[in-house]
Amino acid sequence: MHTILGAGGPVANALTRQLMNANETVRLVSRKPVNISGKNVSWQKADLLNYDEVLAAAKGSTIIYLVAGLVYDADIWRKQWPVIMQNVINVTKTTGARLIFFDNIYMYGLVNGAMTEDTPYHPSSEKGKVRAGIANMLMDEVKAGNINATIARAPDFYGTDSTNSFVDMMVLSKYAKKQSAQWIGDANKKHNFIFIEDAGKAMFLLGQTPDSGNQIWHLPTPPAITGKQFIAIAAKVYNVEPKFMSIKKFMLWIIGLFQKVVMGTVEMYYQYDHDYIFDSSKFEKAFNFKPTSYEDGIMEMSKTLYKS
Repeated sequence: MHTILGAGGPVANALTRQLMNANETVRLVSRKPVNISGKNVSWQKADLLNYDEVLAAAKGSTIIYLVAGLVYDADIWRKQWPVIMQNVINVTKTTGARLIFFDNIYMYGLVNGAMTEDTPYHPSSEKGKVRAGIANMLMDEVKAGNINATIARAPDFYGTDSTNSFVDMMVLSKYAKKQSAQWIGDANKKHNFIFIEDAGKAMFLLGQTPDSGNQIWHLPTPPAITGKQFIAIAAKVYNVEPKFMSIKKFMLWIIGLFQKVVMGTVEMYYQYDHDYIFDSSKFEKAFNFKPTSYEDGIMEMSKTLYKS
C-alpha cells in the first residue's frame, strides 16, 4: 500500500493520479477530506503532529510519501516541521516502509552556479534553516541504517490551480484573461520551473524503484531560462503581448504588512533577483526521463486549467 501523508496538495494530487493509473492501493492522509475517489483509494484523517494518528494511518504501508505543506510562516515551520519529521521517521521505523520525502531547495541558500544533489547546505533564510534541519534529521537516520528513505527535491512548480505557484497565478492565469502579467524579482535572471505532472511521475518512479532509496534526487526539470523568456513563451502560447510588471522586494514587503503569507516570501527574494539554476541530470539519466518543455507544459495549461 502507498500512503500519502499531506494529501490534497498539488504534488500529492499529481502523485495520486499516477498511482491510480497504475492500479496501486492508495491511502490519502490529511486533516481535511480529499476530493479524490477510486476503487483502490481511501482517505484517513490524521494530524501529522500526532504520532499515534500518523502511525494508525500508515499501518500496512509499503511506501510512505511525505508531501505535506505548512502555512508559509517561519515560526510555524520552526515549531512544526521537526515534530512532523520525527513522527514520520518513527512511523517509518515501526512499519518498515520505505519513505520518500518531497522537499524544496531552500536549504541550499544562494548558490553561485547550478544546484545539484551534492550542493552543501548554506541557507539564506529562516525557512531554509528549518529545511536543512529536517533534511539532516532524515539522512542521519539513513546513514545510521535505521530507515530506508529518499529525498526528492524540486524547484518552483507550475501547472496547478494552487496559489503556491506564482507563475500560475501571476502569468498564466493573467494571460488567459488577456491581462498583463506580473513577475517577482529580476526578469533578466534565470529560473527553473518543474511541471507538476513531471513531479508526480518522478515521485511515482522513485516509489517503483527500490534501488533509488537512501539518497537525494533532483526531480526532472527543464533548463533554467530568464523570466523574460518564460513570459515570452507564455505570451506566444496565449497569443498576447508579453506585457508584465516586475514586483520588487519593497513592494512585497508592503503587501506583506497586510498579508502574512506574502511576508513569508520576502526573505526568499534572493531566489528571484539572482540566477536560480536547478540541475536534475542525475534523475534524467538514471530514469531516461525528458522533462516537459515549458512550451508543452504551458500549452497544456492553456487547454485545461487556464484556457485561452
